[in-house]
Amino acid sequence: MGRRPRAVVSYNMSRIRAKNTQLERKLEEIVKKTGLDYERYYDIVGKPDFAFPKLKMVLFADSHFWHGYNWDEAKKNIKTNRDFWIKKIERNIERDQEVNDSLRKLGWKVIRFWEHEITDNPEGCFKKIMSIIEDRQRE
Repeated sequence: MGRRPRAVVSYNMSRIRAKNTQLERKLEEIVKKTGLDYERYYDIVGKPDFAFPKLKMVLFADSHFWHGYNWDEAKKNIKTNRDFWIKKIERNIERDQEVNDSLRKLGWKVIRFWEHEITDNPEGCFKKIMSIIEDRQRE
């Protein structure tokens, strides 16, 4: 199979959502079960997918590809435009850590869920969220 034309690749990439992804919608189903008020894309460092401002707690839904899950192994599977993609994903990983550090310094609790956690174990995600909510409410 040959390379896809640049126009096809460009079109496909333009269709990738930055907000309200399927993964975020799945996490929102879990978040709604908490019964607490939350905000989407809260105006703070990193624009978290979900924020509980009263508890100073934020949630991120991290897809495997864009956020570099199991990166040392995953990058071996990149076959085309390797230099670009490796640099891009590694910068995303760095940025995620910078966002985590900045938010924590501001007193926020940061929770990141990997794609497989949200899709394969939504109940586990819910339990983790609730446990942290209970901890934050006791503080």
